[in-house]
Formats: sequence, structure tokens, C-alpha cells
Amino acid sequence: MSVHQEVADYIAAQPERKRSDMQALHGIIRGLMPGCRLWFLDGKDESGRTISNPNIGYGLQTKKYADGRAKAFYQIGVSANTTGISVYIMGSRGQEVPGRHIRQGTRQSERDGVLHQVQDTEQHQHRCSRSGDSRWD
Repeated sequence: MSVHQEVADYIAAQPERKRSDMQALHGIIRGLMPGCRLWFLDGKDESGRTISNPNIGYGLQTKKYADGRAKAFYQIGVSANTTGISVYIMGSRGQEVPGRHIRQGTRQSERDGVLHQVQDTEQHQHRCSRSGDSRWD
């Protein structure tokens, strides 16, 4: 199954109000970050055990760990949970991160205002790799 289909199925499986909010967020983020990698993480580990809520990711960054390992990961994430929707803005210390002033917003006008800040920096473009990979669109 393609990442686009996994994302569509995940959003479609949400209760109506959450589904429409997630569809709006997805459209806004994709509009602000055209061409960025799209991720879907199902929340399961290698053995199939659930370890987190599923989440949708946008963009690309490299996370560097203290032991020297590096891992590709999304830059912005969205996840439905029992109380609402979580938006994750990833970055590292000292790095200019789009949306660093993001705050919790629950309705359309707040959400639009907040997510426009995601695109606030011109630096996002160099983080949005357009190279292909089977895990992303």
C-alpha cells in the first residue's frame, strides 16, 4: 500500500470532527510544503506491538544521536489521540525550525494562523528533499 493510501485510510478512520480537522491540517501542511516527503508511521515496533499512536510526517531532517548514529525522520508530524490532535515540530538545538512559535489551536482560524507560521522561514526548502525513497511519496 502506498504512503498516500495509508494516510488517507488513517484520516478516514477518525471520528467525523477529528477527521475533518485532520484533513484540513493535512491539506494546509501539504500546501505549505509542496514536494516534501510524506511519511506514515503505524505506531508499531518490529514485532507488531503498538508503541505509539500512528502519525503522519512531512518533510525530512536528520536526527543525530549522542552515540554518533544518525536517522532520517520527518520535520512536522500530526497524530490523532484520545483528546484531540497533536502537531509535532521537530528540530535540533540551535537550528532554525519552521513553526517554532506554534501553539495549540483547535479550530479552523487558529489552525490556519498557527500553520502559516510553519512556513515562516525560507530555510525549509533545503530540508525538503525531493529524492525518492520507498518509505515516502
